[in-house]
Amino acid sequence: MLRVLLVDDEPFIVQGLMVFIDWKQEGYEIVSIASDGAEALDYLKENEVDLIIADIKMPVMSGLELLEKIRTEKLSEAYFVILSGYSDFSYAQQAIRFACMDYVLKPVEKEELLRVLRKVAKISEHAREDEQNKQKLEHAFLARNLISLLCGKYDEVNLEYVNSHMRLSKGVRYIYLESCESEEVQEHEEGELRKLQRRLYQACLDFLKEDSTHCILDVSLNEKNYDIGFIYCDYMAADMSCTETEYLSNLQKQLETAIQHSVRMLVGKKVADISALAKSYSTACVLNSLEAFRTKKKMYFYEEEVQIHQGGILLCKQSLDALIAAIEQNDKVHIRKSVEHLYEEMQQTGLAGDTVKLNINYLLFQLIHLATEQDDCVNQEEILHYIGESTFEEGTIRGSSVHLIHFAMEYAEYMAQLRKNISRGGILSDIEKEIRENYAENLTLRELSRKYFINSAYLGQLFRKKYGQSFKDYLNNYRMEQAAQRLLRTDDKICQIAQDVGYKDCDYFINRFISAKGCTPAKFRRRGGVFE
Repeated sequence: MLRVLLVDDEPFIVQGLMVFIDWKQEGYEIVSIASDGAEALDYLKENEVDLIIADIKMPVMSGLELLEKIRTEKLSEAYFVILSGYSDFSYAQQAIRFACMDYVLKPVEKEELLRVLRKVAKISEHAREDEQNKQKLEHAFLARNLISLLCGKYDEVNLEYVNSHMRLSKGVRYIYLESCESEEVQEHEEGELRKLQRRLYQACLDFLKEDSTHCILDVSLNEKNYDIGFIYCDYMAADMSCTETEYLSNLQKQLETAIQHSVRMLVGKKVADISALAKSYSTACVLNSLEAFRTKKKMYFYEEEVQIHQGGILLCKQSLDALIAAIEQNDKVHIRKSVEHLYEEMQQTGLAGDTVKLNINYLLFQLIHLATEQDDCVNQEEILHYIGESTFEEGTIRGSSVHLIHFAMEYAEYMAQLRKNISRGGILSDIEKEIRENYAENLTLRELSRKYFINSAYLGQLFRKKYGQSFKDYLNNYRMEQAAQRLLRTDDKICQIAQDVGYKDCDYFINRFISAKGCTPAKFRRRGGVFE
């Protein structure tokens, strides 16, 4: 509702204006009435309004004097409308000079006042939309500069812009927020996951209020991640007179209440200031990679998950190196024996908690290094996390020796196929045929990898290298092409076509079609495939 201040020294005129029209229906609310310009001025010093309707001639201070004073002293940016019984154009000229919106002669006619109010409402709406668009552009540009800092590819221009557009302090963390845990990703359609991500983003903005610039959408740009980035600074907890953990727990609770879904937090290492943000971001990425080997929690702190035992480092290096060698050689018998020997050694030496994590971390980083030597063009941390999750889904206990055995065997197979570096054109051709014949079915990379006896992580890499896109995107694009043909060649209903090409949700299909073709299925059909 637009707030209105009425200023007139004649009470019956004020009463008449109040009942003259339905202010609420027109989107207005009369918040105050003043009998002269001075009284109105006092009100404006303490309150904000959107529209001032003032008589031109009043005791103490006239309407023109009020207009001049609030404009020259910048007391209010409200739209101003003069009411006057005088038709002398000189008054109108003076009013226009001080940005008066309109000049209405008394006696006021209902239609004339409605015209002015609707004019003000329309201009106000456009101004509000322009301001919102401006804020979105500024937020997007700030996010670009923040991502430069996250990647470690920044200069003084990026740093200066961030410092001048954000409230910052010492003690900075990058925090990864996600509304859907990895096991749940396959159970939802992409459209639903995106909606959930946007709800989480909005909930985060609502919580942060004036600090909303600390929240970034889609930091990782990874097709499998529906993440939100949050730049935490120590002043945030200090302002709420609580500890860092209490602040983040409260944030997590508020977000979960808002979206009615669990929220996972990966809290990166604390760094001195915003210039070192890339270090904190990289540690959050490490947490994401290693999370597949940890007991499931809703909040992980880097310092708690990856730390050195105070009594000194106790690394079972000989057993670990033997396991790494067995994985590299794809020797399943020795993989099993090496894992069992590693766990026996850790138990015998009394290792637990943080020191066990240290040994597992050493193993994982060495495996990433081995894979990178074979092919540095793929995201090896993503592969490591994917394989770790897939072995957990087989029903093993996360972090157990059985889990590690399954993981090591699958990673060994992945390494063997990566090392061969041979053409897989035959398998990809078979998969292309599979898509052509069964595109409407629930095809997944994992099921196809089992059918064609190839590691699913490696198959995903091969697919992306050949087609320049993920398997999921390739399948969705193929479905869109089949739907387009059906729209042009048949009179079948759109929802039936959606179901026949593999989409149970007709609305989701329509949104995908618009994204792919630039128009709705109905418009595509009407124009015979030609669209703007």
